[in-house]
Amino acid sequence: MRIALVGDRSPGVRSHARIPLLIEALREREGIALDPYWISTTDVSSVEGFDGIWILPGSPYRDEAGAVEAARVAREEDIPFLGTCGGFQHMLLEYARHVCGLDVAHAENDPGARDFLLTPLVCSLAGHEGRVRLTPGSRIEQIMGAPTTMEAYICSYGLNESYKQTLTGHGLVFSGHADDGAVRVAELPGHPFFLATMFQPELAGDGSRPHPVISAFAAAVAARQAVAGR
Repeated sequence: MRIALVGDRSPGVRSHARIPLLIEALREREGIALDPYWISTTDVSSVEGFDGIWILPGSPYRDEAGAVEAARVAREEDIPFLGTCGGFQHMLLEYARHVCGLDVAHAENDPGARDFLLTPLVCSLAGHEGRVRLTPGSRIEQIMGAPTTMEAYICSYGLNESYKQTLTGHGLVFSGHADDGAVRVAELPGHPFFLATMFQPELAGDGSRPHPVISAFAAAVAARQAVAGR
C-alpha cells in the first residue's frame, strides 16, 4: 500500500523525522504495512497512483500549487487524505479555490495578495499544546472516542474565520475547535477519508504508538486497497 508523503523533506522538521517510527509502529501494532514515498511539492504529478495522500507539515512549501494540487487529486479521486498543520492549511486553500470559487491566498506564501484565507494567528501555537473540542458524531470524534483531546501544535497560521460560513455552505465540515471557537479540524462527509488537522498528530508521544488519527488514515488506505483487490 503506497502512500504519498507530500512535503519538502527536511531533517529540521520534527514531524518528518517521526515518519519512519510511525510507519514501523503501524506495521507492528496495527498490522498495516504502508510503503511511504516522499513527494516534493515541486513534483506531484504522480500522486493519482497512490493509495493514500498525506500532506505533511513543513510550510512554507517550495511550491504552494503542488500542495494544493495534491489535495485536489485526493478530494476528486476519492483517495484517502490526511493533512496536518501545513497540510490542513493548503487543503482549505484548495477547497476555497476549486469548490467555493474564491480568489484567496495564504498570507505566508503571498503576503501581497488582496484577500487571505489563511492569516497569522494572534498568538502563535508553535511549541504549544491545546484542547480541541470535537463535534459529536463527526469522523474525528468517532476516531478519538472522546469529546475532547489535547494536541500539539507547531503553527502560526489559521483560517480567516470570515470565510468559515462560505466553506461550510459548500459542504466542508469543521469538526474540531479550540476553546475560543477557532477552527482546528476539518473533514469532508461522503469521502472515504478526507480529514485535516491544524495540530500535528505525528508528534504525539514518542512515536512508538500511532495517534488515532494516523491509525484511522492507515486503515482507510488499507480498506481502499482491499476494495480495489490489489
